[in-house]
This record gives sequence, structure tokens and C-alpha cells, in this order.
Amino acid sequence: MTSSDLASRLAALMPALRGRLVAGQLLGPLTWFRVGGPAEALFTPADEADLSYFMAQVPADVPVYPLGVGSNMIVRDGGVRGVVIRLSPRGFGQVSTADNMVTAGAAALDKRVAEAAASASVGGLEFFFGIPGTIGGAVTMNAGANGGETKDVLVSARGVMRDGAIRTLSNTDLSFAYRTSQSPPGFIFTEALFAGRIEAPEVIRHRMQAVQHHRETAQPIREKTGGSTFKNPPGHSAWKLVDAAGCRGLKMGGAQVSEMHCNFLINTGDASAADIEALGEEVRRRVKAQSGVDLLWEIKRVGER
Repeated sequence: MTSSDLASRLAALMPALRGRLVAGQLLGPLTWFRVGGPAEALFTPADEADLSYFMAQVPADVPVYPLGVGSNMIVRDGGVRGVVIRLSPRGFGQVSTADNMVTAGAAALDKRVAEAAASASVGGLEFFFGIPGTIGGAVTMNAGANGGETKDVLVSARGVMRDGAIRTLSNTDLSFAYRTSQSPPGFIFTEALFAGRIEAPEVIRHRMQAVQHHRETAQPIREKTGGSTFKNPPGHSAWKLVDAAGCRGLKMGGAQVSEMHCNFLINTGDASAADIEALGEEVRRRVKAQSGVDLLWEIKRVGER
């Protein structure tokens, strides 16, 4: 089945669909690495009800994969089979506050959520200011930075099941662990509720400035990168292991281990997804040989090689 065949098949099954369904959309331009092949079909739902309708109608044999802003992922060069669902800021990017609570759509940028919380004198969410992704991704991987994690502030998260049912999961339901959470198979987050604490705005802003200073001085944020590449093994810092294995600045094709922070891989301009993934695997091999430690990928890798 070609991309156009799948898109046409789905469009025929869903006459009441209000979102945008596109065949063969290149995904590289939608990711921070700027690499990767096409989605067999790309669906951008109008809102949660539209997403629910789509999920209820899409055949069970069609894979479905959610995509945020593509900041923590490698889309492989062969592209993604099935449907990639991209939640838009228009339909899923709302952020609101009430007392010490913050409600954010899954497509809201983490940084914007931190800013909205600060404007409402809600502290405790400043770590989001240093995470280059969306709330949906943050909940999925228990994103964290500068001593804070999503699990520390999340009250509940709402989303759509693979059968189209809309469900709300509690913090406990998600069984958070380091850089991971557990949700039902095929679940797509649409909104999250967070609880912070009321604090003086200047105190919150000071902490946010510290987060930003750390990012600007210690991370290659102006490069084509996917953020932290490997999880920190228990008792270790991933970047120190990479550095000790002599991998700082290591290159493979158009991909390179950052000289600035060696737990970041960068696209120097003409890398393929295969270059970046192969470089990551070579780093893992060298770290294992040098220290005996198995590095685990933090960046998600999806699609066909």
C-alpha cells in the first residue's frame, strides 16, 4: 500500500474528520535533528473530539505514532509506516492557571508552561523552562532537568485510548520512573494538570534565569540536536562516561558528538538519520569497552531503516 492509498483509505472511512490528513509528509523538517523519511500518512487533529473520532475509526492493523515538536527523537531514513499524529498548538496548545494549578495541552511547549506558571506566581515548574519539548512528551518520558521531574508536579493527564475512548490517568496510574512512564498501549496524551506552590514571582524568575543560563553555557542549544542522547546510568553521568571513552567530538558522516556537551549528538549539516544512530551506537560500544557500563538511549528512534 502506498502513502496515498493509506490516506485515501482512511479518508473514506472517516467522512466526519475535521483535521488534516496528508500522504507522504516528510518528517525530517518537523524534527530538531532535521533528518528522517516520510510518514505514510500524517494526521493533525482539529481537537480532542476529532482525535477521538479518528482513533475509534482507524483500523487496528494500522500503526499510530504521536509526534510532538520532534526534539527528543530520530526519525529513521525509511520513514514511519502507518499514521503519525501531530498535535497542533492551535488545537492542543492551551495553558491556563487557577490558584496553584496549571492546565496545559499536550502540544504546549514546556518552556511556555514554565512561563505561564511564573506569571501566575506558581513555583515548582521552573525545570520545564530547560526542556525543549512539549507537555505530551514530558509526561510520556517523565522529562526532567535541573533537579526537577514531571512526576514531581503532575496531578493527572488526559488522553485518548487506541479505541477512541477519552480517559484521565492519575500520577499513580502512570507509574513514573527515571525518564519513563507507563500508559495504556496506543494512548495519546492531550492535556495535563500540574500542581505547584504559590511563590513570589521574582523568586521564580530567578530560578528560571538560572535554568536558562545553564542551558546556554553548557549545552549546544543552537545546533541541530535532539537533546540528551543517553540516560544517566545509576551512579554515573552519561556525559562523563562518553568523555572518558574519548568520544568528545567523534564524527561519523555528518553526525558529531558535541564538543560542548558530549551527551549531545549534532547534525553538522548533512547528516542522515543512519549517521546519527550509527554514531550513537559507536559511542555506546566505546563506553562499554572502556568502563563496562551499558548506556541506554534516551532519544527515541522510530521508523524504518
